[in-house]
Amino acid sequence: MNKQILIVDDERNVRMVYRSALETEGFDVTEAESGAAAVEKFAKSKFDVAVLDLRMPEMDGLELLEVMRDKNIKTPAVIITAYGDVPNAVKAMKLGAIDFLAKPVTPEQLRTLLNEVIERHAPSPSQDRKSSAPKYRAEPNIHLLAAKRAINNREFDVARGHLAEVIKQNDRMIEAHNLLGVLFEMKNEYGVAKRCYGRAIAIDSQYEPAQQNMRRLYELFQFGSSKEPINLGE
Repeated sequence: MNKQILIVDDERNVRMVYRSALETEGFDVTEAESGAAAVEKFAKSKFDVAVLDLRMPEMDGLELLEVMRDKNIKTPAVIITAYGDVPNAVKAMKLGAIDFLAKPVTPEQLRTLLNEVIERHAPSPSQDRKSSAPKYRAEPNIHLLAAKRAINNREFDVARGHLAEVIKQNDRMIEAHNLLGVLFEMKNEYGVAKRCYGRAIAIDSQYEPAQQNMRRLYELFQFGSSKEPINLGE
């Protein structure tokens, strides 16, 4: 059965571009021109992934995602942002959102990320789907996949366990450090979060998600608001 995708964007031309990119690869696409229209679509159908534009009138992408979660709609979401739009990572993660694409989005980028999200949530014969408990004999990439799935499902303690195992096995997996930092920030453990972001930046000073998160912490505590890369070293 073809995978069901819901595209939510207030611009008709954008929806058409996304539809064309996805239908040529065998996805079944439904469109909604607003957050309210999307809620109606969810009431009638189930979707494998929702593609949500961050900036929409009346109800933006994260507000729509919050409504979805309040209604127990667990569909994973990909958030499309304009260049320079930086969603608050903590707010987004609380809603299970970790997958973002910045405009202009290419068809290949969209298809690749949707396939990754769908694979992440596919039932696995080797794992009891009623539980996301860490399987510690897995490879780091499997743990990272499981951590992302747990975050999408808002199983944050489970996600922390997987990310800790990723870092234990391979301390240079930059995304794991950044995601773990956001999870600690959600718990108001700002010092630990800062160290996680700092480790990610030490591995790659150009890794923008960690840079954004570090800048937010600095601004939150008035440590400074420089937009230049923060080099914390090892």
